[in-house]
Amino acid sequence: MALSPTDVTQLAAVDAARAARVLSDVRSATLSGQRTPVAPRPVIEQSWGRMLRGGVDPDHDFRTGLLSREEVQRRRETSELRHVLPVLRQGLLSVADVAHHIMVVADEEGRVLWREGSNPVLRKADGTGFELGADWREDVVGTNGIGTPVVERRPVQVFAAEHFVRSQTSWTCTGAPITDPRDGRLIGVVDVSGPLETMHPATLAWVDSVAKLAEARLRELHHVALGQLRAVAAPVLARLGGRALVVDGDGWTAAVTGMPYQSRVALPKSLSAGRRWLPTLGLCTVEPLAEGWLVRAAAEQGPPGATRIVLDLSQPRRWSVTVSGGVGSWSHELSPRHAELLYLLAVHRSGRSAAELAEDVFADPARRVTVRAELSRIRRYLGGLLEHRPYRFSEAVEVSVLFPEDPRDLLPHSTAPAVTGKRLSAQAP
Repeated sequence: MALSPTDVTQLAAVDAARAARVLSDVRSATLSGQRTPVAPRPVIEQSWGRMLRGGVDPDHDFRTGLLSREEVQRRRETSELRHVLPVLRQGLLSVADVAHHIMVVADEEGRVLWREGSNPVLRKADGTGFELGADWREDVVGTNGIGTPVVERRPVQVFAAEHFVRSQTSWTCTGAPITDPRDGRLIGVVDVSGPLETMHPATLAWVDSVAKLAEARLRELHHVALGQLRAVAAPVLARLGGRALVVDGDGWTAAVTGMPYQSRVALPKSLSAGRRWLPTLGLCTVEPLAEGWLVRAAAEQGPPGATRIVLDLSQPRRWSVTVSGGVGSWSHELSPRHAELLYLLAVHRSGRSAAELAEDVFADPARRVTVRAELSRIRRYLGGLLEHRPYRFSEAVEVSVLFPEDPRDLLPHSTAPAVTGKRLSAQAP
């Protein structure tokens, strides 16, 4: 009887060796261009496709140079991940050590910054290059539990021969991305890895839940920092007339006076003091204050003068929107969902209703409320450049999209039918 990918996953829980043999046959058939006995899981099949297109050698264990100890330490000290290490250790290490696993924490570039757990497994990991400072990006070492979650932006378990590079096929790796709740930016990946026989199907949910606890801790720390900034801002705003607010470095509002409250203001990546045009606020005077900015809205507002929007989807892990015009330019890094929605609006310049976008993204037109909520968040930084009824870019704005070199690499994390359909059409002969 033929096995399905789900059957292989279930089989691995009771007979890891047999499941590994099945997956080894699948991997060999795929790499030789033959018909596979079992279709790989979609997330693995897509990753293998990226490896084949990118020229990663499945039989060559390629490793880039390790970061120096000094560089590893520097990255540790500047990474937001340092704040959640206690959460990760508490949630993962005790079980990982008993189960003969190790916990690995990598930054957003896939560089290993921390590595703890079972000593015998740590020694085995050294033999595969799973060391401090190592580069585990997917396009460097193939499908794996660090690099693949970075691209997919979701938890991924890579079992045995689901690894693209042969030297890693005796391992099982489970990784989950950790994002900064302030802006949705990827800051790293936590991975639990071990020898093949230690695989358990519940590991994926376990690692993902601990990653979410880490994000909750970051959110808590952010609320504390905003409270401290609010205490500094209160006496400053009390002396001011007109419309003003105080925001942190990411644009989150600590205090406001003379205007309706808005939870966040979109700030340019490299904001400096002076007169600046900010989305939703217009022309403002910006001054540094404590760990944030004092923003005073100008009494007289002219048009923003924005003439061009560039949606950059060319990179596999980082997407952005840049607005430029008569008052300068600014950029905003996009979350995976916002990248999907702005892509759809860019290719449908006449506009899409909430129901149509829900169909495009979720294959369910009833999820209009979810779409409206996300577009409301997008309007916080695009303001009047994004119109509604239907949702669309303003006709007065020139919109261009920077696509990846290979169309099959368009938003690789996305499971939205409209995006996956575009990738499949590029794959068709």
